[in-house]
Parts: sequence; structure tokens; C-alpha cells
Amino acid sequence: MSLTHTDPQGRASMVDVSEKDATVREARAGAFIRMQPATLALIRENGLKKGDVLAVARIAGIQAAKKSSDLIPLCHPLALSKVAVEFELQDDPCGVAIETWCKLTGQTGVEMEALTAASVAALTIYDMCKAVDMGMVIENICLLEKAGGRRGHYVRGRDAIGEDRI
Repeated sequence: MSLTHTDPQGRASMVDVSEKDATVREARAGAFIRMQPATLALIRENGLKKGDVLAVARIAGIQAAKKSSDLIPLCHPLALSKVAVEFELQDDPCGVAIETWCKLTGQTGVEMEALTAASVAALTIYDMCKAVDMGMVIENICLLEKAGGRRGHYVRGRDAIGEDRI
């Protein structure tokens, strides 16, 4: 298997997708931010001075998906038709599970957009909670599922945390 983002001389190159058919493409990604129980309680109670952590992280994730091509050099700019960011507050392990979903009809996939949304949502939670818990850890950023395109359907059997989430 060869890398798709290099030319025959090994130089970085944006993939030409102009000959591909436009199809419905979807991707889901996940991340987990581990934290102290007291931090999780503050998120549940909306008790942080910066405001509603999950509402802000949801908007940040959506914005990030839309800006993926500005952040990742060889990403194509995409006309996303849907971006969703969901959270699950967990006591064991203690933290917030993040799941994102991106969809479009286009010539290239939306995996990077879903992964960027999950990453930035986690970073936003960290930013909003760091005043009370600098020891938080962002982990398990991964592609959970992708559908459409030449490579077909991919589903991670069990996510990196070890729980079925799809």
C-alpha cells in the first residue's frame, strides 16, 4: 500500500479527487477526556465560571469540523451537510466521552473532519476546566466508523476505551 498524499518523488501532494463520483460519505469519531470526579461534578452542575462546558465544546467541535482544511495542510475543503457532537458523562472511568458525526455528499471522505471535531471538543473541555483540574488527560482519539467511498464501510469493533459505542 502506498501513501496517497505524496507524489512519485515523495513530495507532499494534495490528492486529485476530480475524477471520483460524488457519493454520500459519513464518519464518526470519538475521544475521551479523563478528569477528577469533582471536575465532572462541576460540569454536571454547570458550576464552572466560564459557563456551560458542553454547549461551548459542542459549538467548538462543529466549528473545527468546518475548518479542518485550514488546520490540516492537505485536507480538501468540504461542504459538510451535517456535523453533530455528543457527550456522555462517565463515572468509571471518570470523564467525558465525546462522539462526533460528519456527513456530506462529495468526492472525498469526512474522517478528518470528524476527528478534528472530537479533538477540538476535548481541547475545549480542557480549556474550560483547567482552572480546577490541570491533570486532565485527553485520550483515545480515534475513528469509530466511516461509510461511503472507494474503501467502503469501516467500523471499529470496540473503541479504544474498550466499550461498544457504535
